[in-house]
Amino acid sequence: MAASELYTKYARVWIPDPEEVWKSAELLKDYKPGDKVLQLRLEEGKDLEYSLDPKTKELPPLRNPDILVGENDLTALSYLHEPAVLHNLKVRFIDSKLIYTYCGIVLVAINPYEQLPIYGEDIINAYSGQNMGDMDPHIFAVAEEAYKQMARDERNQSIIVSGESGAGKTVSAKYAMRYFATVSGSASEANVEEKVLASNPIMESIGNAKTTRNDNSSRFGKYIEIGFDKRYRIIGANMRTYLLEKSRVVFQAEEERNYHIFYQLCASAVLPEFKTLRLGNANYFHYTKQGGSPVIDGVDDAKEMVNTRQACTLLGISDSYQMGIFRILAGILHLGNVEFASRDSDSCTVPPKHEPLTIFCDLMGVEYEEMAHWLCHRKLATATETYIKPISKLHAINARDALAKHIYANLFNWIVDHVNKALHAAVKQHSFIGVLDIYGFETFEINSFEQFCINYANEKLQQQFNMHVFKLEQEEYMKEQIPWTLIDFYDNQPCINLIEAKMGVLDLLDEECKMPKGSDDSWAQKLYNTHLNKCALFEKPRMSNKAFIIKHFADKVEYQCEGFLEKNKDTVYEEQIRVLKSSKFKLLPELFQDEEKVLSPTSAAPSGRVPLTRMPVKPAKARPGQASKEHKKTVGHQFRNSLHLLMETLNATTPHYVRCIKPNDFKFPFTFDEKRAVQQLRACGVLETIRISAAGFPSRWTYQEFFSRYRVLMKQRDVLGDRKQTCKNVLEKLIQDKDKYQFGKTKIFFRAGQVAYLEKIRADKLRAACIRIQKTIRGWLMRKKYMRMRKAAITIQRHVRGYQARCYAKFLRRTRAAITIQKFQRMYVVRKRYRCMRDATIALQALLRGYMVRNKYQMMLREHKSVVIQKHVRGWLARRRYGRTLRAIVYLQCCYRRMMAKRELKKLKIEARSVERYKKLHIGLENKIMQLQRKIDEQNKEYKSLLEKMTALEVTYTTETEKLRGDVERLRLSEEEARSATSRVLSLQEEIAKLRTELHHTQAEKKSIEERADKYKHETEQLVSELKEQNSLLKTEKEELNRRIHDQAKEITESMEKKLVEETKQLELDLNDERLRYQNLLNEFSRLEERYDDLKDEMNLMVSIPKPGHKRTDSTHSSNESEYTFSSEITEAEDLPLRMEQEPSEKKAALDMSLFLKLQKRVSELEQEKQSLQDELDRKEEQALRAKAKEEERPPIRGAELEYESLKRQELESENKKLKNELNELQKALTETRAPEVTAPGAPAYRVLLDQLTSVSEELEVRKEEVLILRSQLVSQKEAIQPKHTMTDATILLEDVQKMKDKGEIAQAYIGLKETNRLLESQLQSQRKSHENELESLRGEIQSLKEENNRQQQLLAQNLQLPPEARIEASLQHEITRLTNENLDLMEQLEKQDKTVRKLKKQLKVFAKKIGELEVGQMENISPGQIIDEPIRPVNIPRKEKDFQGMLEYKKEDEQKLVKNLILELKPRGVAVNLIPGLPAYILFMCVRHADYLNDDQKVRSLLTSTINGIKKVLKKRGDDFETVSFWLSNTCRFLHCLKQYSGEEGFMKHNTPRQNEHCLTNFDLAEYRQVLSDLAIQIYQQLVRVLENILQPMIVSGMLEHETIQGVSGVKPTGLRKRTSSIADEGTYTLDSIIRQLNSFHSVMCQHGMDPELIKQVVKQMFYIIGAVTLNNLLLRKDMCSWSKGMQIRYNVSQLEEWLRDKNLMNSGAKETLEPLIQAAQLLQVKKKTDEDAEAICSMCNALTTAQIVKVLNLYTPVNEFEERVLVSFIRTIQVRLRDRKDSPQLLMDAKHIFPVTFPFNPSSLALETIQIPASLGLGFISRV
Repeated sequence: MAASELYTKYARVWIPDPEEVWKSAELLKDYKPGDKVLQLRLEEGKDLEYSLDPKTKELPPLRNPDILVGENDLTALSYLHEPAVLHNLKVRFIDSKLIYTYCGIVLVAINPYEQLPIYGEDIINAYSGQNMGDMDPHIFAVAEEAYKQMARDERNQSIIVSGESGAGKTVSAKYAMRYFATVSGSASEANVEEKVLASNPIMESIGNAKTTRNDNSSRFGKYIEIGFDKRYRIIGANMRTYLLEKSRVVFQAEEERNYHIFYQLCASAVLPEFKTLRLGNANYFHYTKQGGSPVIDGVDDAKEMVNTRQACTLLGISDSYQMGIFRILAGILHLGNVEFASRDSDSCTVPPKHEPLTIFCDLMGVEYEEMAHWLCHRKLATATETYIKPISKLHAINARDALAKHIYANLFNWIVDHVNKALHAAVKQHSFIGVLDIYGFETFEINSFEQFCINYANEKLQQQFNMHVFKLEQEEYMKEQIPWTLIDFYDNQPCINLIEAKMGVLDLLDEECKMPKGSDDSWAQKLYNTHLNKCALFEKPRMSNKAFIIKHFADKVEYQCEGFLEKNKDTVYEEQIRVLKSSKFKLLPELFQDEEKVLSPTSAAPSGRVPLTRMPVKPAKARPGQASKEHKKTVGHQFRNSLHLLMETLNATTPHYVRCIKPNDFKFPFTFDEKRAVQQLRACGVLETIRISAAGFPSRWTYQEFFSRYRVLMKQRDVLGDRKQTCKNVLEKLIQDKDKYQFGKTKIFFRAGQVAYLEKIRADKLRAACIRIQKTIRGWLMRKKYMRMRKAAITIQRHVRGYQARCYAKFLRRTRAAITIQKFQRMYVVRKRYRCMRDATIALQALLRGYMVRNKYQMMLREHKSVVIQKHVRGWLARRRYGRTLRAIVYLQCCYRRMMAKRELKKLKIEARSVERYKKLHIGLENKIMQLQRKIDEQNKEYKSLLEKMTALEVTYTTETEKLRGDVERLRLSEEEARSATSRVLSLQEEIAKLRTELHHTQAEKKSIEERADKYKHETEQLVSELKEQNSLLKTEKEELNRRIHDQAKEITESMEKKLVEETKQLELDLNDERLRYQNLLNEFSRLEERYDDLKDEMNLMVSIPKPGHKRTDSTHSSNESEYTFSSEITEAEDLPLRMEQEPSEKKAALDMSLFLKLQKRVSELEQEKQSLQDELDRKEEQALRAKAKEEERPPIRGAELEYESLKRQELESENKKLKNELNELQKALTETRAPEVTAPGAPAYRVLLDQLTSVSEELEVRKEEVLILRSQLVSQKEAIQPKHTMTDATILLEDVQKMKDKGEIAQAYIGLKETNRLLESQLQSQRKSHENELESLRGEIQSLKEENNRQQQLLAQNLQLPPEARIEASLQHEITRLTNENLDLMEQLEKQDKTVRKLKKQLKVFAKKIGELEVGQMENISPGQIIDEPIRPVNIPRKEKDFQGMLEYKKEDEQKLVKNLILELKPRGVAVNLIPGLPAYILFMCVRHADYLNDDQKVRSLLTSTINGIKKVLKKRGDDFETVSFWLSNTCRFLHCLKQYSGEEGFMKHNTPRQNEHCLTNFDLAEYRQVLSDLAIQIYQQLVRVLENILQPMIVSGMLEHETIQGVSGVKPTGLRKRTSSIADEGTYTLDSIIRQLNSFHSVMCQHGMDPELIKQVVKQMFYIIGAVTLNNLLLRKDMCSWSKGMQIRYNVSQLEEWLRDKNLMNSGAKETLEPLIQAAQLLQVKKKTDEDAEAICSMCNALTTAQIVKVLNLYTPVNEFEERVLVSFIRTIQVRLRDRKDSPQLLMDAKHIFPVTFPFNPSSLALETIQIPASLGLGFISRV
């Protein structure tokens, strides 16, 4: 396709602009061939007619699609030209804040003039080991590429850093060296990498200065070679310098400074050691005040001086040499203040006793008169004579300045030589990487000799750069086997010939310098005559005869000839040098001595360094024999030679290029000046690289990438199985001109613009598809909208009609209601009128009827009263008559009855006189008496009732009488009242008339009163309403206040809860930090331990003859025992001091000091214990030897031995008696003690102790009986022996005695009992001491109680003075405090009692067991002996057998075999599959249990030590095998849990079964070993994490980022020369399935090994953290990965990982939370990024990301398709403003090496130890179950 066809409507082009250099515009109509004008529209909306050049008809350059803008590699741009390069750099620099960009093989670095967080060690680790195209451009990527190529290709490398002053060359070189120092490390303990980095402060102080363009400008060029050994670790370095700017020492321009070291000296003048230099302020000295700017903002010269001196010390420059350097520098400053006085025009003199010169001479150690003389004179030598000539003042000043420059230059070279000596490699150098920090192309208003040399050097470097770029291009074409033609590129050889060839500029300059009367003018004329009009690159300025112009590759430069000759000669008077050489100051003559032979860094050195290339390399300096000639060489000649040497070195290496660009001249951060940038791009060769690339095939695609990108342009039938053939078929259809592309072996090569054309076709097709999709979606949306509108209209109609119907119904209801209201109103009015009339009628009727009734009532009342009166009168008369009649009748009855009674009495008297009658009468008398008595009672009752009735009747009568009398009186009074009422009626009528008048007045008053009352009522109601309103307001205010109080209380509660949660979290964080610090210390210790082992192995290899008799133990074994264990081996005790001496000093420095001191103390204790054990062992051996010697010297008489045995028995009896007395005393003391806490008679502790002591006493009684039995046995033996003394067969007697001696029955019994007694005695003494301590504590308690009593009395006295209420409160408070304290004291005492009881139980168990063992041993040792023929029957003490299960017994000599078979040679896979998990741990613990049962501390200690060392040894051997590490982590944890579970501590025993509690350890407390095992488990866990990381690291980036899990979502963008790793899944690449398979493998292995579930969760959490951190770090460093589609891929991948967690039931492990930063980063790539609402959503969503990470992702966000939009800079600034208050880490990358602190929660085992069977496959037949 023709290029002109791309100039269609809406195509964008670049047009030149005087201000912005290039401006973007858009075509308004298609371009047709022959058009002279283009119709354009600028971005600001202005239309423009752009005229084409009529001669060239050259069209303006096309603009790249927006999708390609901001690319990492400029060669990935479809259109390669200057405006595209400039725009891409600007977008990356301004919008994305990216300072690095690739341009093919060149790294373009733009100085940001701001500190960026992209150079930390985390960034170095992220770039380490990565391919250059996989990560975003960075100086570390270039350094990594150089380091990798050096190791891979076995070829030396060079990094060439160039640029203008202030562009950042020195900083870039410094970071490159820092990368090498960090990644490679040093091969020795001399910290060479620190020395290499320490050379920077020194060189900057003596070689850098402030200029108008840069505050820290390097005023010299340097080439640093960093040497590496065969393992590619730094072993040394060497530095070469070029063209120091000596003129700066004596002259500085405005706003510039001299070299930093002078100002550092002046700032440090107040230091005591600098008093002798007699320095002062920088403004005092002529050489430091000329620029007028002695201070740099933000730089403390005094602090920099400290850094410089520290660097000198690190590099081995002693303090005396440092003071010598400062002395010379101070002398130069004082020399600049020397002034001259003119005597005449041709002579001058120094003022007498001139102070500056005096100080200079004192500092330099020279004579004042000599120096003053030769400063004003010079010596001239002719062929015949020599004479001294005075010089003028101007020449004297120049000579002074030349001397100062010469001294400084020599001092500079001397320092460089000493730095090189300090950095010199002590071992053989295998390869090197050179870093060239050299000045870039310079052009100023006035250009002199320095600019000429700088530009000459850049011409040479540009030539080498062009050749290298051309070579790479051609190699690429040949590699892909495509036809190519020679690319034409700019060759600057003519310009180099103009400068350095015969009769060139330098040659003519040297020739002119040799002329006696040579001058700058004559040299200029020679130049004009030689080159003007003969060389196209040489020109003469029109207005000057003292200047010339050279056309360099970058630009034309006009050089002023003035000063060329003087600077080239660099003349210094020899007499002045001779004076300095005669100095008494030793350092000064060294500066002027002939330099020794120094070899080139690339030549064969005496150290044996061999270059890797075959090209011969010349030495850097000439041989000593040529020193005189070399001294006379001009500066130009020396510079040309050194430049040639540099080019030879660079040509012998693989170069890497870094071009530093200065974005503006004002040092503004992130400000881009297009003009200045274009000048530097032209000057540094970037555009030349672009031009060379554009001349060939700049765009390159692999077939798979092309297919993935342009699959949308293919039809289904075009897709074949062969991707290469498919791409060929499609390209032939799309691009007709076959010259526009070429097919290589693995790539397709495109001419410039073809990718843009393909992108245009792809975009058109996607746009058409988008339009169709939009059409369909918009139609669907419109239909949906119409349906919604129709539905809404129907709904509205329905509601309107309903409303109208409801209104009509409402009208009808209202009409009906009005009629009803009228009806009821009318009815009400009529009814009211009727009721009024009815009420009036009823009222009249009532009055009339009342009057008539009252009259009738009065009449009836009168009649009734008359009847009543009559009734009472008639009744009274009748009763009166009845009474008279009754009294008469009664009187008659009485008289008759009296007469009859007298008759009866008379009869009775007669009957009474007769006895018979009397008897008859007595018959039934008793019954009659009873009857009579009953009758009498009844009569009495009747009498009483009658009496009561009579009384009532009398009362009634009396009341009736009184009532009648009252009625009569009332009638009489009523008659009188009736008479007076008639008279009163008239008066009443008159009163009624008066009352009516008063009534009318009263009614009027009432009406007025009612009106006033209504008014008052209204006012009152109004007041009440107001009061109610106020009340309601007050209520609302009250409610509001209550609500506020409630809310405040709620807020306070929430804040307190939140604060509590935060404090809890902070405490957890602090705990984790402390745990992490401890585990890091363990990690550091293990690392130092391994390093120590490696050094030990190396030392063993170096030592050829081993020491005789020296027993070596395993290094891990020995180092670990010195730290943790209590080994008693003699070889270890001897080896420990040696290891302590050989341990490197840096190990001590790396450890925590507190931990180190504890360990050191522990080691010393162990050494003392070992020594005591060794002494005891020696003593035992000596005793055994003595005993043996005594046995050999056995006396012939048996009686002496028997006497000896009797003495032993007596001693044993006395010791037993003593022991029993002490026991009785202890028992008595405990009984007498009145300690209520412990020793009370009823206390549990007292009872237990008393029982145990009683049992011990019984045991002692048993021992006494045994002694008596033994005594009787001995006596019987003696009696049996005595008769046999007379026998002649002495041989038999001696044999029998010898047999007894061999058996050692009596001696062994005696020794055993004696040891038992001694042990019991020591224990009793300790009991006595504890008793005394208890007494002391009781005395202290008594004292405290006294003090408490005094305090109580004081408080009581104080309370009595208080008022009653306060007294009660104070007493309550005091009581609460007292009770609380008592409670706490009681709890503490209870805990102490429990501890005491447990301790005493354990001790008494130990005593009882030891006594039992001695008893058993005694019974076994005492066997029957025979003397001649008569057997003597011994007394056997029976032993009670006990059942000890769950233990394994082994012999001491089988311990190494046990460790070997169970640990060292065990295969984890077989054990994990076939046997129970944790079997080795159970076996080891059962062995420990048996050793504990035997009370053999030596065996326990040895077994545990061997176990720990064996695990360390096997992990060191197979530490990179995941199964091995996982297996031993699981078993170590199980062993640790067993030690806890069976420790006997209550906290662990509560989880056990009763049977398991019986298996607890009884004799030893292994808490210290539990800590050792815990530390070992932590180390194994950290090793497991490192193994996991090494396995997962290669998979993560490929599987999580690069692989397309969802095919077709992300499109591949064009890439440049730096090809990134393809995201297409090829064979061998890792996918997400690879990661999940690996996770499944890890999980299944850990489960098979029986690892604790909590520990598995921690491992999984760590794995997921590694995956998240590595993925996020790579995302933050790769611009091509920050896109919407990649965010979708990441979220899908994370969801797969979460699904894996769900499948494994690990969602509560915290692993998902570790992926939260990655999830939020993926969400950030997908969310909208336009409005303020989006910014707020992002800030609230991304709480797990730091501000730097959020801004970095937004800056890196890159659209893959042109339909996506870039993130605006304003939006990023909005995010930054919103996040500025967030306090988070400024670190950009996550720490992928971070390991979470691990914990080992107690996990008891339910497995019974007695049920464990030992398989024969383990080879442990030598151990047996007990």
